[in-house]
Amino acid sequence: MDFRPTDEQQLLRRTIRAFAEAEIAPHVMEWDEAQHFPLELIPKLAELGLMGIQFPEEYGGAGMSAVDYCICIEELARVDPSIALSVAAHNGLCASHIFMFGTEAQKQRYLVPLARGDKIGAWGLTEPTAGSDAAGTRTTAVRQGSCWVLNGSKTFTTHGRIGDVMVAMAVTDRRRGHHGISAFVVERGTPGMAAGKKENKLGMRASETSEVVFDDCRVGPDHLLGAEGTGFVGALQVLDAGRIGIAALAVGLAQGALDAATRYASERRQFGQPIASFQASQWKIADNATRIEAARLLTYRAAYLKDRGQRTTRESAMAKLFTSENAVRAAEDGVQIHGGYGFVKDYPAEKFFRDVKLTTIGEGTSEIQRLVIARQLLA
Repeated sequence: MDFRPTDEQQLLRRTIRAFAEAEIAPHVMEWDEAQHFPLELIPKLAELGLMGIQFPEEYGGAGMSAVDYCICIEELARVDPSIALSVAAHNGLCASHIFMFGTEAQKQRYLVPLARGDKIGAWGLTEPTAGSDAAGTRTTAVRQGSCWVLNGSKTFTTHGRIGDVMVAMAVTDRRRGHHGISAFVVERGTPGMAAGKKENKLGMRASETSEVVFDDCRVGPDHLLGAEGTGFVGALQVLDAGRIGIAALAVGLAQGALDAATRYASERRQFGQPIASFQASQWKIADNATRIEAARLLTYRAAYLKDRGQRTTRESAMAKLFTSENAVRAAEDGVQIHGGYGFVKDYPAEKFFRDVKLTTIGEGTSEIQRLVIARQLLA
């Protein structure tokens, strides 16, 4: 196995890193404090192909590999996990669901503008009473003539207010359990679809999250995504791939936290010398660097398998579980190395610490990842 990045991947990493440092880093705390999603950044992200990273050029995408995707998300998260989260949700959930299960007409109508960055995507699976138990979806879609009428709500929806195109799961046949859940594409502005409460979050505050409500929301038959009754199974496949992106985000966040801690330890002097000269700091830095490298390789392996068309249910869950919990440790150690300054907003350690917890919750909690891994091993 050759673990060396290609020349193109090295260039990609340098390009995304330079972009993040120049266009995102100066505004991180401003956007965080204001809970502002920077719509003004979208054209710049699109220019780099970051709104359609893995989609074929024929659909307006950049045609990159899954490993390339990880590099992009990782480098964004190293500077601001909020932006990385929005890019990952747009690419890995909404647009991916349409790419994987949409008709050619649906791809031309929805995927092309999403991949080009002309529109922003949202994805609705979680509900107030259906979180880890996603099969307990209560939003319904009922046939009326040739149309479908949606009623219910989705919560914790990334881009719930600003998304132009949303993929939402709804029950079409309660008797069939999770085989009675279907997926629908709903465009913003459709009568009966409205944004609900915007969440006031602990971290990832520049990534907009809100409730979406459907009240007799009528859509045509061409808005059904995939075959009727396959929405939940399709959502699980989307999550398999999406978890690779969240794993990459956690790797990037951990790397950002470690980089900040290393810089601070080299500059901060106590007892007449930099604290980087003390074993207590050195071991934290060494342990985190080792765990981050292991997390990165675990993530890239899942991406490598995805690029080869292999199923990655177990590998994606392993990567997401390990990288997210490792990132929590890296962020915590980053605060500890900063000492009192890690507890104030003048240094990045505080924000990494707030942002990181979501990586162990979003797209399946750590507990769900362990359940998925165990079921794969014991099947």
